[in-house]
Amino acid sequence: MARVLINLCKALLACLIMGAVLSFFGITMPSLLALLHLTPDDIRLGIENAYVWSVPRIVLGAVIVLPAWLLIYIFLPPRGGE
Repeated sequence: MARVLINLCKALLACLIMGAVLSFFGITMPSLLALLHLTPDDIRLGIENAYVWSVPRIVLGAVIVLPAWLLIYIFLPPRGGE
């Protein structure tokens, strides 16, 4: 768990540094969106579409994967006794 938190902090620090560099050169989110011919509503709609598409598929996969994982975990032989 500690490795996950450390990696998350590294990613957040990298994002902060990149944001500072882009801000130094005057590159802002509205200018990037204009360069890509997008609006904030396009981004919001894309995120909503990704959510609507992915959630049912994640739940469907979980119906198979989680019980299989649980059965395998339960019936695995015990590890070395420490």
